[in-house]
Amino acid sequence: MVSSKDVAKYAGVSQTTVSRVLNTPHLVKQPTLNKVIAAIEDLNYIPDGNARSLVQKKTDTIALISGPLYNPFFVDTTTSIVNYANENGYRINVHFSNDKNLSELYNTIFENKVDGIILSSILLEDPAFHKLEKSGIPFITYNRKHQSNKNFVEIDNEQAGFLAAEHLIALNHKNICWIGGPLEISTFKGRYDGFLKALERHGVGPDMKHVFITDTGKEELHQTFKEIEEFAEKPTAIFAATDAIAIQMMDFYISAGYRVPQDISIIGIDNVEISRHASISLTTVGISSAADLGQLAIEKLIEKIQGKNKSCIQITKAVRLFERKTTIKK
Repeated sequence: MVSSKDVAKYAGVSQTTVSRVLNTPHLVKQPTLNKVIAAIEDLNYIPDGNARSLVQKKTDTIALISGPLYNPFFVDTTTSIVNYANENGYRINVHFSNDKNLSELYNTIFENKVDGIILSSILLEDPAFHKLEKSGIPFITYNRKHQSNKNFVEIDNEQAGFLAAEHLIALNHKNICWIGGPLEISTFKGRYDGFLKALERHGVGPDMKHVFITDTGKEELHQTFKEIEEFAEKPTAIFAATDAIAIQMMDFYISAGYRVPQDISIIGIDNVEISRHASISLTTVGISSAADLGQLAIEKLIEKIQGKNKSCIQITKAVRLFERKTTIKK
């Protein structure tokens, strides 16, 4: 294997000069730079990334902990994060979390030097947040936040829940089923609180047997669907805490012979790209601007990595209703 010493000998320069060409080429005179680059090409020398990172004290690598890809929200945001990072000279190490393998993922990331961490897996009372702070590595959470309210980008989840519930109530739905994930997660807690707030404002008492707080995987949601089917009085509307849940419930209902929205209205939250597809056309609540949360978060993280923003990041984006074809007046 060709080493930097071989390149130095071939080019007739010192090993220190080769190191300068690799790490600070703008400080090397042009004739010497050309000579070393030619030697690198002739010998097919591949620089050791680890060695360079030790010299530069940076890796140009960011760790991303994303949610599961069965949720299209994470497909959209992972794509935005990777694309933006690559355009700005950073590689992304992507890890997918199901909230059950977090400790293992954190250990993996801390053991491998990275310039920054972007994650959507934090819990409201997650002790790992304090490990992140103590690590000294710039980080940001997106779509979720820790109870400390530090370094996050989110939508106004409570307002999203409120708007979605208000929309169903305005369509004369009173028998509404809520389906969402654990309330230890800020996203679900905020949306659930907004749902309750809207019901209270309109004097529609929540029927707790119509509230399903569950894992959001396909199996668990199918079990929820079967439980709803056993109700003597069927709901007229489903409030799904995410578009992923809404789309999955649509599939269950249509497969069982129901018509959406004639037999059951369904609303989601997130306004992911597939929700806008003409064949789905999901009524949902989402961020008012064009950029998604992943894009906003990676922009802010890179600013922190580059020292352009040393402040605590606290961004809550406004939301609005996107009325499409899956809700109808009762």
